[in-house]
Amino acid sequence: MTLWTATMIASIVCVALKAIGYLVPPRWFDAPTPARITDLLTVALLSALVAVQTLGAGQAVIVDARVPAVLVAAGLLMMRAPFLVVVVAAAAVAALLRLWGVAA
Repeated sequence: MTLWTATMIASIVCVALKAIGYLVPPRWFDAPTPARITDLLTVALLSALVAVQTLGAGQAVIVDARVPAVLVAAGLLMMRAPFLVVVVAAAAVAALLRLWGVAA
């Protein structure tokens, strides 16, 4: 199986899952428990994505300039700073830490 074949199969599976999602009756999600689960599942998946992208390097866990950058971004988001400011500040923190040799 080539990479393109795997990519095409994964794409078709994703489209099929999305289409199946539209077929689920909305009343299934009207109950409080499923509605709460779907809300929290989104937050959990996004949090896991941020953690993996921040701390992961292959199979290892690495603490480098990305961690302070994410902490700065989280702090700015808590202060309700504009998203562009958050991205620029986090990138600047990571760049400066790497420039000064404090973090890899």
